[in-house]
Amino acid sequence: MKPLIVLLISFAISIFAVKFINKEYNLALSARIAMSIMLCFTAIGHVVFTKGMAMIIPQSIPFKTSIVYFTGLFEILLAIGLLIPKLKVISGWLLIIFLILMLPANIYASIHNINYQKGTFDGNGIAYLWFRIPLQLLFILWTYFCAIRV
Repeated sequence: MKPLIVLLISFAISIFAVKFINKEYNLALSARIAMSIMLCFTAIGHVVFTKGMAMIIPQSIPFKTSIVYFTGLFEILLAIGLLIPKLKVISGWLLIIFLILMLPANIYASIHNINYQKGTFDGNGIAYLWFRIPLQLLFILWTYFCAIRV
């Protein structure tokens, strides 16, 4: 829920900031700025909630902590790429692939009731997917329409 709030508030602020700076609205740029801010916000979670994020990765996969740090760094690189005109399309496609690849981790976390913020097994469970899957789809569509289709 927090990433969605960050995305929407950042988008609203970006609309007015872009209008003020460029003297015209640019919704695609505002949407990319908002997505970049949201990606940086979620990347911070990879550092703050490393233990819980590592729990989201299935037991059979080694180097969980390294993967958590790497994916956080990857989110920051994608955030930067979305803001560079020559890199926005490739960054958009990489972000869409990344979001699709992260969905199984969210499903795993829900099945195992993982609370990634606390690093415990008292999470929301399967009910969380009723919110997370549409949210993931929103992020994918948002990225497609602001970075690729523009």
